[in-house]
Amino acid sequence: MITGPVQVSVLIPAKDEADNLPELLRLCEAALGPAPFSFEVVVVDDGSRDHTAQVLEQLKARHPFLRVVTHRRQRGIADALRSAGEVADGDIFVFYPADLQYLPEDIPGLVAPILAGEADIVTGTKQGRYERAFVSRIYNGLSRMLFGVQVTDLNSVKAYRREVTMGQPMRPDWHRFMVVIAVADGFRLTSRPVPLYARRAGDSKFNWRRIPVGVFDLLSVWFLLRFGRKPMLFFGVAGAVVFLVGFLAGVVALVLRFRYGIGLRPLLNLVETMVISGIALFGFGFLGEMLAGFREETRELFRRSSGRD
Repeated sequence: MITGPVQVSVLIPAKDEADNLPELLRLCEAALGPAPFSFEVVVVDDGSRDHTAQVLEQLKARHPFLRVVTHRRQRGIADALRSAGEVADGDIFVFYPADLQYLPEDIPGLVAPILAGEADIVTGTKQGRYERAFVSRIYNGLSRMLFGVQVTDLNSVKAYRREVTMGQPMRPDWHRFMVVIAVADGFRLTSRPVPLYARRAGDSKFNWRRIPVGVFDLLSVWFLLRFGRKPMLFFGVAGAVVFLVGFLAGVVALVLRFRYGIGLRPLLNLVETMVISGIALFGFGFLGEMLAGFREETRELFRRSSGRD
């Protein structure tokens, strides 16, 4: 095992994974010990209700490379990765689940392009049959169509430079969109095939109720990346169109009233609604521009602190 400053930090969110963790840590030691880089494993106990905490305490005495972070309640994968990243020492992070559906022997292959300077983020492309394949294909297809990111699998294990996380919005469940946000920020992307295995113990945390939430999150990320830096492009155009419709309706209402003596109350209501809505949308656009300016200043501070141009 290589000693010295930690190069790679494996971040593992764990919720009720007590039965899988001993084998996972054993496999990490076997796979990463001979690897040509120094490493650590950071496991986040995300509000587990089984004996995960006790198992981790025992494993810490057995594996010196293990670090443990505890959440008193379940906060989700995005928060778990953020908590792990705050204590991790490596310049390269690897997101790996604790359910043993991915084996640590594939981590060196994910890390290699980053160590070689060929990429900033590497996604694993699942190989083999797995549950939720249909949902995954839809998600990846929509992501490629909306974001233009040409990799097969965006929601799998991944390795990435520490600075990738600095530009990520701190939103629940948005870890799924780490890749598309990183690519929008200019980070280089590639992928590597990663075998997927059947879960050995425990239950899947996925349920179908998360699908509508995921769709709305997908649209939110698309809107953020498309109009986040220029919100007036959306609100201004929409406001101008709505205001124009109200103005034209007002002209028609005046012609009907004073030329033909016809007064239409619904038409007057339409004029009021459209004009007020158009002005309101312009107001949202100006407010959005101010927020976008603050956001860009924050991003610039992150870039300077991470040493990126």
